[in-house]
Amino acid sequence: MPIGEFRNDQARSRFLTVYDDLAGRLWPAASVDSDVVTSFGTTRVHRLGESSGTPFVLLPGSGGPSLMWHSYVGRLAGSRPVIAIDPVGEPGPSVQTRAITSGDEWSQWLGEVLAELGVSRAHLVGTSFGGWVALCHAMRSPYAVESLALLDPGGFGKVSKKFVAWIIACGLVGFTPRPVRHALSRPLRNVTLRDDDAIPLVKASFGFRRRHMMPTPLTDDDLARITAPTLVIIGGHSQLYDAREVAARLTTRMPHAVAEIIPEASHDVVLWRTDELADRIVTFAAGTRTPS
Repeated sequence: MPIGEFRNDQARSRFLTVYDDLAGRLWPAASVDSDVVTSFGTTRVHRLGESSGTPFVLLPGSGGPSLMWHSYVGRLAGSRPVIAIDPVGEPGPSVQTRAITSGDEWSQWLGEVLAELGVSRAHLVGTSFGGWVALCHAMRSPYAVESLALLDPGGFGKVSKKFVAWIIACGLVGFTPRPVRHALSRPLRNVTLRDDDAIPLVKASFGFRRRHMMPTPLTDDDLARITAPTLVIIGGHSQLYDAREVAARLTTRMPHAVAEIIPEASHDVVLWRTDELADRIVTFAAGTRTPS
């Protein structure tokens, strides 16, 4: 399987110029950035917040670098350390050198990153593809996961043609004039299209060839294996799933899961009520503890 990479040096430079500009304007200046070498490539990580305690580890969705968490990190870092990760194989400063072909290998990659950072246990926070990676890690390395907070994560069903069509439509609308883009954000149910800061980065990401596998659906037995306390927040209009069906399945099959639905949101739930969601994640993590 090929690896993800920019189409050429010009595309990489264009994306990183926008990325650096947004980081300078939106990301906390106190962030300490470093590159972690793994067997799958070099991974950029951003550390901030408290110096001690079990950290939050933030995993973005497909095509969205760590910057997508900029509205969350201030509140999260007020309670414990935060590690935001730019995954390999996605547009950003990380560089993939080896294909990742399974959920186990995604877990291996994440485990290698955290081991290099000296993190033995973490509160994983993920959305979309990043949520699926978090679920895979919780299955493969249960003792490394203190809790899970997942925002419309992948893994609870097959990726449908409807979802792929929605992604393509939103991508194309991102190139339309601002008034058109804002107007179409409502029928498409994607608040990203009204985020004038994010759109240049979305456009620049088209210069990247993403070659990752689709998230494989988790079976009922898989879900039963996840022992970490888990908070799943689903958009009521999620393009991935029927929100009520997923919530019912989670509470039935996952012994330590809480499912909540934001009725007006879709798969873009990570961008809804960000202050409230950050506070909810902080409160949920605070209610868990490491087994003795």
